[in-house]
Amino acid sequence: MNDKKNYGFTTTILHNDRRKGIEHGSLHKPVHTSVAFGYADARQLASVFQGKEPGFRYGRQGNPTVSALEDKVNKMEDGVATLCFATGMGAIGAVVQSLLRAGDHVVSSAFLFGNTNSLWQTVTGQGIAVSFVDATDVANVAAAITPATRIVFVETIANPRTQIADLKKIGDLCREKGILYIVDNTMTTPYLFRPKAVGAGLVVNALTKSIGGHGNALGGSLTDTGVFDWTQYPNIFENYKKAAPAQWGIAQIRAKALRDFGASLGPEAAHHIAVGAETMALRMDRTCSNALALATMLEADPRVAAVHYPGLASHPQHALATDLFRSYGSLFSFELKDGIDCFDFLNRLNLAIPASNLGDTRTLVIPVAHTIFYEMGAERRASMGIAESLIRVSVGIEDEVDLLEDFKHALEEE
Repeated sequence: MNDKKNYGFTTTILHNDRRKGIEHGSLHKPVHTSVAFGYADARQLASVFQGKEPGFRYGRQGNPTVSALEDKVNKMEDGVATLCFATGMGAIGAVVQSLLRAGDHVVSSAFLFGNTNSLWQTVTGQGIAVSFVDATDVANVAAAITPATRIVFVETIANPRTQIADLKKIGDLCREKGILYIVDNTMTTPYLFRPKAVGAGLVVNALTKSIGGHGNALGGSLTDTGVFDWTQYPNIFENYKKAAPAQWGIAQIRAKALRDFGASLGPEAAHHIAVGAETMALRMDRTCSNALALATMLEADPRVAAVHYPGLASHPQHALATDLFRSYGSLFSFELKDGIDCFDFLNRLNLAIPASNLGDTRTLVIPVAHTIFYEMGAERRASMGIAESLIRVSVGIEDEVDLLEDFKHALEEE
């Protein structure tokens, strides 16, 4: 391949392993299962451990198969460095473990994935303050910032009610204040949106979802976009300031979150995700198209009370989504009219599967309030706009006509 040519998104991901050279002419980076890496020269081993030259130390801190995936994700996000973790929550947990200390303050969107919300609730008991705000308006973020604020954290499209943070204006605010801006890009993926464009310093991706795309491997990643000036961040240990400032953050995350905390991605999962990533753009085009068609049909049905999807003109942030994203994503949620039992409706579906994952090739549905958001309680759900009848739909790649017919039939049987 011509390494100097700028190829398109899918071409770059598809051929990325070959650009680096692979053993025996393989088209995929092979699965390296070894957890130890030997060196003929003991001095070189010491040099690798001290960060003076590249190399692998121990499987918990890096692996050739995982590194190949990291390079793929890094190119997707146009980053300077990417680290992979065992899960998406492992990636978010790495932020807490490596970058926050007692007395710090976090401003977070109130509209969050349930487990992320739970994590922030946990850290409040560890001496870290968290303010939950309606991040669809930058004014709410600005009002919550204090001198102790270290991080502002948002999702691109909230799961499950699809609220969209005021991404660019929040990025401008963080740049002005010198605050680290972290954006979870899972719902959009790097194909639909690059948070670097709005000033995100770190980008989270749950690789389990649309990037891997086949529901067969767990994984997560953190990408340093190169936008944030780490010399402004007070929580960097002196030991990690030996490298260029642009590397301080990722060096500390690698040491404190991978080496010390151990949330490492295994090579077999990394291989599954890397292969799945090759078709991400194709799958996203199909799932986004299916989602828009299905959401449009449901919005017009008299038995549906509300549909929450950024692709609909009725969505409060539709214009913002149109401006920011290539398309509107593959996830939406909807509420049935009073008197229609959500469980009975879900049981009438033939193709859509009741399951808790998202970003799969198959369409998955789940009654939100009774499952993934049950633990937080009715009051917190209400504050997030989550109705008791809310059904989340992660749209797959099925033929559109079959998908529409499946939901139409389930409604007509009411």
